[in-house]
Amino acid sequence: MMFKQFAVGLALASAFIAMPAAAADTKIGFVNTERLLREAPLSVAAQKKLEREFAARDQELQKLAKQARDLQAQLDKDGVTMSDTERKNKERDLGNLNRELQRQGREFREDLNLRRNEELGQIQERARKAIQDIAKSEKYDIIVEQAVYVDPRNDITERVMKALGSK
Repeated sequence: MMFKQFAVGLALASAFIAMPAAAADTKIGFVNTERLLREAPLSVAAQKKLEREFAARDQELQKLAKQARDLQAQLDKDGVTMSDTERKNKERDLGNLNRELQRQGREFREDLNLRRNEELGQIQERARKAIQDIAKSEKYDIIVEQAVYVDPRNDITERVMKALGSK
């Protein structure tokens, strides 16, 4: 993937060197997609939506983790004075609780990642449309998402964020 991006960049650079007159007329824009996905109002709203959506499950996991810590603390404190049967029962309960916590935590992370990817996919699609609209209306020849150096005059990230906010 990195080689492909380098090769594309090298090809663009070669084309601009070979045709200086044509390159002078070329209008290039840059979009910082990482910043866009992190800071755009649409992205912030999606993150808050996910937080609300998964808050109850997160609280449940925290409650389960507290139960496991409390049970471990009780075993550490009173384990020596407990009967063997009682200690073994508490250790078994702790093992079951830890397994349940791991299972629910794994499911939580998987579900959260799935939903996050869904939300990001929608945002990326809208961002792509906004970028295309800006490119057409402002007559850009090319808009890139990754670059080693970008002149701030060519960075249209703010305009894309504003366009996403107005939709």
